[in-house]
Amino acid sequence: MIDKLEMFIALANERHFGRAAEVIGVTQPSLSSAIRQLEDQLGVQLVYRGSRFQGLTPEGQRVLDWARRIVGDMRALKDEMRSVHAGLSGNLRIGVIPTALPMVADLTAPFTARHPNMRVTILSRTSAEILDGIDSLELDAGITYLDNEPLGRVTQTPLYTEFYRFLCAPASPFAGRAQISWHEVASEPLCLLTSDMQNRRIVNQHLAEAGARVAAMVESNSTIALVSHVRSGLWASVVPMKLAEMFTGQGLVAIPIVEPEAEHLVGLVTTRRDPQTPVLQALIEAAARLGRKR
Repeated sequence: MIDKLEMFIALANERHFGRAAEVIGVTQPSLSSAIRQLEDQLGVQLVYRGSRFQGLTPEGQRVLDWARRIVGDMRALKDEMRSVHAGLSGNLRIGVIPTALPMVADLTAPFTARHPNMRVTILSRTSAEILDGIDSLELDAGITYLDNEPLGRVTQTPLYTEFYRFLCAPASPFAGRAQISWHEVASEPLCLLTSDMQNRRIVNQHLAEAGARVAAMVESNSTIALVSHVRSGLWASVVPMKLAEMFTGQGLVAIPIVEPEAEHLVGLVTTRRDPQTPVLQALIEAAARLGRKR
C-alpha cells in the first residue's frame, strides 16, 4: 500500500504518467497498474483518464492529502529507526530562496560536520515553490522569508534579518554616497528579480511606500544574472546585504538603502510534525544555534 501511495503522489506531482514512472523508477505500465490497484482497494476512482493524465477526481484529491500524511509518517518512522542504529544518514533536500543562497553554507556546514553521514541537496526555489515542495514531500525543508507573506502550517526557525543594499558600478553617480533613499533608487535604471520572487515584491512594496514606481529594464530569477548586468555599468540593482558583501571589493559598490532602512526576517521552515523526524529535528537545532549567533 505504501508503495502505491508513493506512486500516486508522484503522479499528482508530475501530472504525467511517463514522468511519474521515471521519478519512481518503474515502467509506465507498472505505475498505471499500481494506480488501478489502489483505486480497487479504496473503491473510488482517483484519476481522470483519457489519452493522457487529465487530473485527479475529487476523491483523488482527498486521497492525496491522506497519502502525503501516511507516506510522510512512514518516512519519519524509517528515519527514526535508521538513526537509532547508525546515527543520522540520508539525503536532505532544502529549497532556498535565491537571495538566501549566499548564507546557506552557514547552516549546512556545521550541520554536516555534526552528522557526517548526511548528504544535503540545495535547490534554488521561490518562496511559493518551497511551501509547495514541502507540502508535496519533494522538499524536506526550506529557507525563506518568515514575516512578509502567509506561510501556512509549517514550523519556523528564525535565521537572520535581511537588510538591503543598492548595488552599482563605481561610475554610478551614487557610488560615493554613504546611503541612498528608496526614492532615489527608483531614479536609476534597475535590474531586479522577477515578480514571482518574494524579494521583488518586497522591493516593490518599499518603492511604493516611498512614492516611487519602477519598471525594471532587466529582470531575472537569478541573482548572478543581476550582478553581471550591474558589472556592465548600465544598470544598478537592489540586493540583500549578504549578497552585496560577496561582490564589494570586486569592482562593485554597495550602498545602504534608507528612508526607511527596511528589514525582513529569513528562516528555516519545515513541515509541522510532532514529533519531528530525527533529521529535521537536528536541522532545526542547527538553525536555532545559527539564529542565536546572529
